[in-house]
Amino acid sequence: MTTAVAPSPIDDWRGWLQNALAAVPAERRRQLRCLAPATPAQLATADGSPLLDLASNDYLGLSRHPAVLAAASAELAASGLGAGASRLVSGSRPVHQQLEQALAAWLGRQTVLLFPSGFQANLAAVAALADRHSLVLADRLVHHSLLVGVRASGARLERFAHNDAGDLERRLTAARSARPGQRLLVLCESVYSMEGTTAPVATLAALCEHHGAALLVDEAHALGLLGPGGRGLAHGHGAVALVSGTFGKAFGSGGAFLAADGLLGDWLLQTSGAFRYSTALAPPLAAGALAALTLLAGAGATDLRQQLLARAHRWRLALAADGWPLPPGEGPILPLLLGDDRRALTLQQQLESAGLFTVAIRPPTVPVGSSRLRLVLRHDLPAGTLPRLRAALGLGGPGSSIDNHR
Repeated sequence: MTTAVAPSPIDDWRGWLQNALAAVPAERRRQLRCLAPATPAQLATADGSPLLDLASNDYLGLSRHPAVLAAASAELAASGLGAGASRLVSGSRPVHQQLEQALAAWLGRQTVLLFPSGFQANLAAVAALADRHSLVLADRLVHHSLLVGVRASGARLERFAHNDAGDLERRLTAARSARPGQRLLVLCESVYSMEGTTAPVATLAALCEHHGAALLVDEAHALGLLGPGGRGLAHGHGAVALVSGTFGKAFGSGGAFLAADGLLGDWLLQTSGAFRYSTALAPPLAAGALAALTLLAGAGATDLRQQLLARAHRWRLALAADGWPLPPGEGPILPLLLGDDRRALTLQQQLESAGLFTVAIRPPTVPVGSSRLRLVLRHDLPAGTLPRLRAALGLGGPGSSIDNHR
């Protein structure tokens, strides 16, 4: 008689991983690609083939601006590449404080704290405002990092319909009625990264103020582009408790920050493990972000913003004229909805064959049945990009009457 041998713990967890990976459909598997930067807005594949970049979030091309590069280079020479420790040990540098103070003044907030990444900043933001006794009401399409923050906090989560202030109000009213003293936190993005839609921040802020709920707004894709002077859609709304922003998009650098009033800022400093236990933002990145902020706050940035938003409007009209659902919003993110994963991947490959780089966005990043190509406009895209795109899509071309040159 043969006695069955129980699998070892190692075999058990490896088998679980193998089975889990095997269950991932081929059209949803991810893979890394290395694309070398060439000229502005231009990438190169491993074999040297050029690709026009329609995927990057470097909206204003500041990652290559001479002033940004010079500032980062000077700080690199002065401080070295890394900070070497957390801000509360020995990693705080003058450039960190300068950037925090400049951002606070620009945004009209009392306190700014820097973080190495936007994901980390969002984890810290949720943890500061919610715990296992809290209820978090999140827009159905908020960024994954915010949802991870909710899970880590232990708070109960409810999702309200995307950009639906009425649904949020009903849920806030019910929550206050059921548990009057419960802490409430509302989560939204000002510009949704995969939709391009803009949140009704003023309305959401008024609702939160009325119901005594804290409002956290992730401004990652709005800062530098939308709102008064490019300060984001939460600017001027005092009822917004906390603003999360990143330097890896319109700022052209890397890292992130949280902006709050003095009370909440001090609470973050005293309690945030995400801040306390992380090596400080690399000083050259902070210097680059500070130089970018100077540019964004200057008069010249107004024209750049207006030109980019006007261009995005023309692209929306042209794509709609070609039969695509009108991409929502007013910013530079334009999704082309395809629904099926394979269709999105096929179209991605079709555009790449025409020298245009964009990415098929599939579940779980977006809801099942809503796979898409995410087109991103940049200020430094060359003239004639839209006709080239329309020709590659097979729906338009250089002879189009809409936006024939840009």
